[in-house]
Amino acid sequence: MANELSKDELLSLIIKCTNFAAKKHKNQRRHDYEATPYINHPIGVANILTEEGKVYDPNVIVAALLHDTVEDTDTSIEEIEREFGPKIKSIVAEVTDDKSLPSQERKRLQVVHTPYISHEAKLVKLADKIYNLRDLQRCTPVGWTSTRVQNYFQWSKDVIQGCRGTNDKLENIFDGIVSQQPKSNG
Repeated sequence: MANELSKDELLSLIIKCTNFAAKKHKNQRRHDYEATPYINHPIGVANILTEEGKVYDPNVIVAALLHDTVEDTDTSIEEIEREFGPKIKSIVAEVTDDKSLPSQERKRLQVVHTPYISHEAKLVKLADKIYNLRDLQRCTPVGWTSTRVQNYFQWSKDVIQGCRGTNDKLENIFDGIVSQQPKSNG
């Protein structure tokens, strides 16, 4: 388990994980106008956890770095377990949507399931939503209307309701972002 590693082993694990995620996301870009390299997202989520949420659990940080690999690349959950162990696999699985389902159903299931996921998975979920909402404030994705942005903010609020009581710092950051929510104009 990552919590039992020496400092050197922990550093090695974080580098291994970041390298793994970078390779998996190498040809992906965010949907902003700058086509930001996708790897910036999981690194940013991990950074929110450590720098803003003061979360230092290695399992959570590694899961944050890997959180989109199964959902958005050819990575299997079994590969995550082989490379990083059952605890990290479990957290990643909890925050991974089933891409075989329609988008609206995946969104609905996130709202329904989030109250029942582990504390560690809720931390990743909170940081992920913070990152995504900040991205939306910074730059509307290509092809998104202001109404779609509004809907994403509302859906994120619904999801994060299931994370309440997880981390006051992250929840306050999330609430601050939502309070600055852009207004719909079409």
